[in-house]
Amino acid sequence: MKFNLAIIFSFIFTWSNYAQSSNDALLFSSEDLSGTARFVAMGGAFGALGGDISSLKVNPAGSSVFLHNFASFSLANESYENDVLYQSSTSNRSNNNFFIPQAGAVFVFNNSNPDANVSKFTIGITYDQKKSLDNRFNAIGNNESSIGDYFVDLANGVPLDLLNSFSLQDRYIFLGEGNFNNEGFSNTDLQNAFLGYNAFLFDPVSDDSDNTSYTSNVNSNSVFQDYNYRSTGLNGKFSVNGSMQFFDDFYAGINLNTHFINYERSTSYYESIGGSSEINEIVFQNNLSTIGIGFSFQVGAIAKVNEFVRLGASYESPTWYTISDETSQYLYSYSNEFGGQEVDPFVTNIFPNYRLRTPGKLVGSLGLVFGKTGILSFDYSYKDYSNMQLSPGYDNNTDYRIQNQNFENNFDAASTYRLGGEYRIQRWSLRGGYRYEESPNSNTMSELNGYSGGLGYDFGKLRLDFAYDYSSQDYNTNLLQTGIQEQASVDFSRSNYILTLAIDM
Repeated sequence: MKFNLAIIFSFIFTWSNYAQSSNDALLFSSEDLSGTARFVAMGGAFGALGGDISSLKVNPAGSSVFLHNFASFSLANESYENDVLYQSSTSNRSNNNFFIPQAGAVFVFNNSNPDANVSKFTIGITYDQKKSLDNRFNAIGNNESSIGDYFVDLANGVPLDLLNSFSLQDRYIFLGEGNFNNEGFSNTDLQNAFLGYNAFLFDPVSDDSDNTSYTSNVNSNSVFQDYNYRSTGLNGKFSVNGSMQFFDDFYAGINLNTHFINYERSTSYYESIGGSSEINEIVFQNNLSTIGIGFSFQVGAIAKVNEFVRLGASYESPTWYTISDETSQYLYSYSNEFGGQEVDPFVTNIFPNYRLRTPGKLVGSLGLVFGKTGILSFDYSYKDYSNMQLSPGYDNNTDYRIQNQNFENNFDAASTYRLGGEYRIQRWSLRGGYRYEESPNSNTMSELNGYSGGLGYDFGKLRLDFAYDYSSQDYNTNLLQTGIQEQASVDFSRSNYILTLAIDM
């Protein structure tokens, strides 16, 4: 039976941890096009329109556009595909899953006094899935370098006395709990070096306890590598909305949002080493579990310029998250001469809570209303990802200045453009949309292009809507948890099918 022993870390994150944190910070700061089928079909361009439950997450003033109490519930199927190029070899992974993109209701309270400045106020309660965290890909290729080089590089400079132990679990815990900052060692690097030593990936130059030099037992320039990445989870949001209509032509609103993150990631790296190497196979597994909770607010306004033109503006504050991480590791090596060596400390590493501040967002919107025949709408949003910031949580003395400086240096402000339209034919509605999202890091990620369409049928008090959305984006990724520096190129595409039931109460 496996026994997990929790140990507490309180150290400065190393570069490998920073690389992981920067990707996760970006992941938790971004969002998918998700919501009602009508919202998605029109590309999410609803900032000046309102009148849809999902429009509230773009502009909270949109709830007071409703004439009556209104509710909607959506069910969606997401399918995605990753085409990966690594070391001139290609691989493909795909998956699909069902999820609930949104659910919510708006309650309308009309003022019976026709001369009042406030003609109505509304209260809304909504749930939104901001982003699916499900992903998987596989990178396969031949390389001249091995992960064994990574482990021996970590070990060089470390006294043999720290790596030698009769108890695998006790020493692994000691290397995680101890303070080695004065010696220039990070806990994570020491633990990984310790795993590599016990898997016989390298040997000390001498058996003296103060030896700090090591030689690799992986000796080959022909290495087959197979890297598997899998993540599950979601980033969701519950919102309480309040909005007012002033006279007949101005709407203002506010959202108070509670965010949550539930994220798990598992990476498995396999290596087959040819030639006369003493080590012939390596398996290295890393698991991460992340839980987070956060808060943000939004304010917005919509102005009816005339019967034809609507203008909207909104501001979304940064989200202030408190996040906790847990990790575990496993290493296995095999030698044709000596057999296999399994190194599993059976330990879960529990890191101190830390805080993540995601960037805020500004949105400007234009809507054109053609009577009861159709709608055209456009949204522009601006988000500066260099404003992402990490800070220590309670009982955490970690210094995040290096990570935050790298956020400023490596991430940019990004604009998003959304365009949508709707054409009504009696009880039927035909919809289409397009969106373009600039890259927050042009060195590693391309722009995102998305196309959507859908239709709806109005039964009177009941409306049924369907939408399809497709988006694609290319990005490069390092095999971060293994130390292999060669990048894999990933072509990511996502299809989303949404069905929404809406009720005019």
